[in-house]
Amino acid sequence: MYTNTRFGELLKVLPKNTFKRCVEQHRSDKHNKGFDSWGQLISLMYAQLSGCRSLRELEVSYNSHSAHHYHLGCGPIKRSTLSDANRQRDAGVFESFCQQLMGRAHRRVRNEIKDLLYLLDSTPICLRGRGYEWTQARSMSRIPGLKIHLLYSPDKQLPCDARITNVEIEKGAKYVFDKGYCDYNWWHQIDQEGAFFVTRLKRNASIRVLKSRSTEGDILSDEVIEFKNKWPGGGRKNNYVKPLRRIVVHREDHVDPLVLVTNLMGVPVEEVAALYKQRWAIELWFKWVKQNLKIKKFLGQSENAVKIQILVALITYLIADLYRQLCGSRRGFYLWLAELKSTLFQRPRLEFEVLKRRRKWKSDFQIHQAQLAL
Repeated sequence: MYTNTRFGELLKVLPKNTFKRCVEQHRSDKHNKGFDSWGQLISLMYAQLSGCRSLRELEVSYNSHSAHHYHLGCGPIKRSTLSDANRQRDAGVFESFCQQLMGRAHRRVRNEIKDLLYLLDSTPICLRGRGYEWTQARSMSRIPGLKIHLLYSPDKQLPCDARITNVEIEKGAKYVFDKGYCDYNWWHQIDQEGAFFVTRLKRNASIRVLKSRSTEGDILSDEVIEFKNKWPGGGRKNNYVKPLRRIVVHREDHVDPLVLVTNLMGVPVEEVAALYKQRWAIELWFKWVKQNLKIKKFLGQSENAVKIQILVALITYLIADLYRQLCGSRRGFYLWLAELKSTLFQRPRLEFEVLKRRRKWKSDFQIHQAQLAL
């Protein structure tokens, strides 16, 4: 009788029916020739967990476990076929599935946390060299490549939304982000949607102080401000006309204080400062993901292949986190993931049964020895 491997147990957590609906929605298997979207997802998840650095390495490593392919619902792979799929198959099917998984985690967060707090940040994926020429034409910064924009719940340490473009705004939520998102019209959009934000104010911002509030401790100032210039130049218009709140906080490890701006007008100033302090959680998460999931080395050079691999990295993280919770592991995620990587095709249930039989045999042997002594 077949006993499932750790990788097979992990994939049981993956909602296959949801993935099938995403495939049907995007019709990604319409022209598949024996290598469907499910096989592509499984092989790329295996690449993430095993740390394969090339298509050739992935082909040899994955195909060496051919006895398990049937039970995973897929077959052996060819690097040329996987390369074609990564280049040609619509990345939207993986984006939709990733959003579905995040939506489930999001609902769990929403049910357990009444006051929603989201940290918003982006991480650059640097793509240089031969094969990545397409990044030069669309690059708007000094780093050629793509950016992942991520909403992150610090309480549950889970991503709630990820885009390679923009992020949707949710009414009543608090968004904390850095100066990289300094766009007054976007702040206006957040305010119009009934949401709140905490961010940093640039030094050259043209503002007028309307009111000052009393402060103490590390809070150097708490002021109500408005923007002076409604037309910053270049034909642009600043649509944010409502008053804002500027808070200046002393930092022991920096010469310059921290200058925050928010539309949270009635919240205690210490709470606003604490909200921004939590933003470091997403920085640490991005660092962890880059170190532990494979989004530095890519198995394809086209924009579509890069997007698919980034999305599968997030899918792998979400599924692995859910699987760890179901296992009831008390070990930290980093150490637990290291163990999973090295035991993907071990059979935990079979090992448990063998250990159970050994313990029973040892116990029976000890009882027999005791009886002989009598």
